[in-house]
Amino acid sequence: MTKFSNRTDDLLWKSILEQTFIHFLRFFFVKANDIFDLSRPFDYLDKEFESLFPPEPNGKGVRFVDKLVKVYLKDGSEKFVLCHIEVQSRKGKGDLAERMFRYFYKIFDKYQVPITAIAILADDNCDYRPYFYLQEFVGTRISYSFNSYKILDQNESELRANQNPFSVVVLTTLLAIINRRINDQELKSIKHDLYNEMISRDMDRKTRKGIYDFLMYYVRFEDEINLSIFEEELKQKLGRNTVMGTNEYLLDKAKKEGLEKGKREEAIAIALEFKKMGLPLEDIAKGTGLTVKEIEELK
Repeated sequence: MTKFSNRTDDLLWKSILEQTFIHFLRFFFVKANDIFDLSRPFDYLDKEFESLFPPEPNGKGVRFVDKLVKVYLKDGSEKFVLCHIEVQSRKGKGDLAERMFRYFYKIFDKYQVPITAIAILADDNCDYRPYFYLQEFVGTRISYSFNSYKILDQNESELRANQNPFSVVVLTTLLAIINRRINDQELKSIKHDLYNEMISRDMDRKTRKGIYDFLMYYVRFEDEINLSIFEEELKQKLGRNTVMGTNEYLLDKAKKEGLEKGKREEAIAIALEFKKMGLPLEDIAKGTGLTVKEIEELK
């Protein structure tokens, strides 16, 4: 049976959004080239967002990733794009719509900038598809609608036909949802297929690196030796001694998340995930701030 990594796939989502954001905009907004000034750099407001919405200490039953990005329009004005990815839903409580509304009014109250929001629902709950928030009482009514994209609803053939690089990210997530109970050999076949989908699309090296890491680590092999076998098969397919490399991005992202400056419990948890993946202990130590000896003793 395949394994999902609760902590590392959150890092994967944060990273892939930055590495593919221009393609993300074009994937979800048909007129992105006409609306956004894509020649100007994006500003990722992670720290600003976390100051408004500190991480929930007891988020059992729900996992999500948020990204707030400042973009520029063709007229030079600044706008915000809020991307919320629901990795695992809190079934039955239905608080996503309310959370999206709170995001909207707090962000707008602080920055006074128009916001477009999209919730990407990457969970496996067929009945979970919120897209609006409504509150009313004695003649007062508030209605807030946001873009909602349910990955489970997507058509696999259409994703394969879509040449936008971000379609490979969505396809990877879709196949992960619908193939939860497969063995390592079947998973390896899917990863080869996704790799072929990736190399068939035109993208720069940074984007390709990000998508490669995503399809490599979003679902893990039950037996980690199959990761090395898969990489060796890619080398043979490409006729190269190396592939893109799969360690640096996770470790770099761990550093950016500030794990080396504190958050010891989170650092230990992520270090254990990295150790199970087979990453070098010295590299894990650099990324998490733990010592090699501490990592050796993790079980």
